[in-house]
Amino acid sequence: MQPTQSSRRILLPVRPWFIFASLMAALFLNVVPLGRFAAMPDWVALVLIFWCIHQPQKVGMGAAFVLGLLMDVADASIMGQHSLAYVLLAFGASVLSRRILWFPLVQQALHVLPILVGAQVSMLLVRLAVGAESPELAWFLGGFIGAALWYPLTYLLLLPQYRPVERDENRPI
Repeated sequence: MQPTQSSRRILLPVRPWFIFASLMAALFLNVVPLGRFAAMPDWVALVLIFWCIHQPQKVGMGAAFVLGLLMDVADASIMGQHSLAYVLLAFGASVLSRRILWFPLVQQALHVLPILVGAQVSMLLVRLAVGAESPELAWFLGGFIGAALWYPLTYLLLLPQYRPVERDENRPI
């Protein structure tokens, strides 16, 4: 059986500035006011989980904590709400990173879904612990939409790492 063309692709090392830029773009997408759409995915959580799975040595719980504090300040929410959720998310993604990468992208999204929903549940528990009101049920759709966006997001974030296709008949790879 001949391997597919996508399995022959060798990725270049990721550049640290690209990781930083993608996380800042996700932070920007989270703070842009897009109306009262309750099922908006948490872009920071989605990009953070991507980098924690693909680059666990470069992005981890420290970056998750800092991004969580930035989101708490930007959202004017309970201090530490996003930080706790993002640290738990980064820990889960880092622990499962080797396992998740073995699967095709659709099955990776199924592994990412409980991590995203778990982060939302931890944020909800912090909010309820301090007396905030419970959000509507559509708020949990953000995790499902984030898992559905895993497939295109993976291609978008891996795009700068793809090497150009060089055809050499003498080289087996």
